[in-house]
Amino acid sequence: MIILISGASHTGKTNLAQKLLKKYEYPYLSIDHLKMGLIRSKNTILTPISDDKALTNFLWPIIKEIIKTAIENSQNLIIEGCYIPFDWRKSFEENYLKEIKYCYLIMSKEYIQNHYTDIKKYANIIENRLDDTDCTIKSLIRDNTETLKMCRQYELCYILIDNNYDIDIDLFDS
Repeated sequence: MIILISGASHTGKTNLAQKLLKKYEYPYLSIDHLKMGLIRSKNTILTPISDDKALTNFLWPIIKEIIKTAIENSQNLIIEGCYIPFDWRKSFEENYLKEIKYCYLIMSKEYIQNHYTDIKKYANIIENRLDDTDCTIKSLIRDNTETLKMCRQYELCYILIDNNYDIDIDLFDS
């Protein structure tokens, strides 16, 4: 089984992936780690602050082939990150899709407004963010609103974090 976790920045994708890693004992790939490896090794002219669309266009062809390879070898894998396009399903034939479970994490406007201090406090709970100055209430609301809109447009599964931050990790059982 492949588990994809996506969503806007600061929604807890990495934290959820870590919990699933402990539960299922599946290997785990952070797309941010792949991104930084490719940037630091100078295999791209993109930078950590490049446009998300440019990063997605660069990283997704690699990620989708990693997914296909894992499925073809009957291997389990958790992949998390912002750089999964909303139309990701068109990258796979049905025999691959039946092996993929996914969700997008989305924070409501009200949750962001009421918990912004906590969001910033827990931003480094798993990975250290070297520069987090671009994370504002306004940017979080904008990014999460856009993610919700796109999930609805593409009929994607999502978890709306509204009142409290409580994600059921059993979501992927079935």
